[in-house]
Amino acid sequence: MQTLTIATKPIDGQKPGTSGLRKKTHVFMRPHYLENYVQSIFDGIGGVAGKTLVLGGDGRYFNDRAAQVILRMAAANGATLIIVGQGALLSTPAASHLIRKRGTDGGLILSASHNPGGLDADFGLKYNTPNGGPAPEGITDQIYEVTKTIASYQIAEAHDINLSRIGTTTLGSMQIEVVDPVTDYAALMETLFDFPSIKALFTKGFTLRFDAMHAITGPYAKAIFEGKLGAKPGSVINANPTPDFGGGHPDPNPIWAKPLVDAMMAPDAPDFGAASDGDGDRNMILGRGIYVTPSDSLALLAAHAHLAPGYAAGLKGVARSMPTSGAVDRVAAAKGIACYETPTGWKFFGNLLDAGKATLCGEESAGTGSDHVREKDGLWAVLLWLNILAATGKSVADLMTDHWRTYGRNYYSRHDYEDVESDKANALYNGLRDKFTSLPGQSFGPLTVISADEFAYDDPVDGSHSAKQGLRISFAGGGRAVFRLSGTGTVGTTLRVYLESVETEPARMHQDAQVALAPVIAAAEAIAGITSHTDRAAPDVIT
Repeated sequence: MQTLTIATKPIDGQKPGTSGLRKKTHVFMRPHYLENYVQSIFDGIGGVAGKTLVLGGDGRYFNDRAAQVILRMAAANGATLIIVGQGALLSTPAASHLIRKRGTDGGLILSASHNPGGLDADFGLKYNTPNGGPAPEGITDQIYEVTKTIASYQIAEAHDINLSRIGTTTLGSMQIEVVDPVTDYAALMETLFDFPSIKALFTKGFTLRFDAMHAITGPYAKAIFEGKLGAKPGSVINANPTPDFGGGHPDPNPIWAKPLVDAMMAPDAPDFGAASDGDGDRNMILGRGIYVTPSDSLALLAAHAHLAPGYAAGLKGVARSMPTSGAVDRVAAAKGIACYETPTGWKFFGNLLDAGKATLCGEESAGTGSDHVREKDGLWAVLLWLNILAATGKSVADLMTDHWRTYGRNYYSRHDYEDVESDKANALYNGLRDKFTSLPGQSFGPLTVISADEFAYDDPVDGSHSAKQGLRISFAGGGRAVFRLSGTGTVGTTLRVYLESVETEPARMHQDAQVALAPVIAAAEAIAGITSHTDRAAPDVIT
């Protein structure tokens, strides 16, 4: 093996976000682009000489080629061992588990999560730390600083490694261990959930439809649901991962997974429906005739987690991202456990999980997980739901009705205005912030503002401060409107508006969410001037 030192120069725009660096695929494929960023990761974490890393991704376009480049660069930089998912495939939660189980020095995950895949779509790369979670800001800042000064990168001159065969090979002095991407993850799930009871549920005729959306969870779902648990063959649909996710958008929500939603609303619907996203860390939950919002799902899982063996001792605490509804807060209060409100981004949960302050965490964007890994985990959430269904013998609809009667219902929705011109989005955001001192006490229709602020977070574990994490407007009676500008896309800016109201009257707990939220929607428009700022008559996506 010959090691080459390739002269390069900084490339603008390689600042990683909360989930690594995401760009259009063709941008990552430009000369030196991927190599510059990989070398910056290696240098930003203090080098990889003598280190062990995990490598895998969701199988999107360029996943296979990027993996080969990373292996050659890791060898040239002196890494000792790279553990790779077969075919360079690993779901994000499976990668997190492998990092933790094998005690590695972290891992590189090739994914743009729920974003579409393909030459003209999106690609991403992120570094996860030895705890299995996304790199915190301190580390991503170090990586970014290297991208601004990089002058060369190291890469081995070598043939491609055969990643289709399980086993160990070498590249120079570096070992490459190709592992089955499913085995270790499935074994972990068996330690957390009552597989015999769930299997008995299927034996009794319980029906499931899981939409893998042509993404990474297909092989995992086939092996676990149909293989280990006995769900009827064909229960897992769109199970073959493809580089362009079947030409679809692998985001498990009622818009992009509409065929599943339609099937679950039909008279002959299966008992339970679920979906996961591109890299396997998000989930969508449905029952016959009912869609469960991610916020409600988090709350119900918190209320019933003790029914699963892995959580029988109870929860140490729960945590939610600020835009997520307050439904889980009521559960925590009733159970007498701590509830933490964090900024958006799973890395903020990592300190709470590591410190033993929280067991269950969730985001409104369909991410739910626990302390078994340091990422959100789509299949884990589905399995916990199945465990609860098996233990209670109730339907999804009955479980949610009982939950709302016990804790009240938080009507909730997110309105996304996608690819808004950045100057227009910033004008809306800054203008709204400027109104904060005058908003309290003002009424908009039937709603009266009681507070308006910009969310900031002081980490209770390490004391770090995160400012400017979203604008919050709270109304009397428990309603909220939250505004954030999201950077998870690759072009423009997405304005996300989160809308919430609280209903405690049982007779009004089964309304359409958009109808129930109409006063909050109108107030948000009146306060922020969304239509005039964005030139959009309606959101692009409502979830």
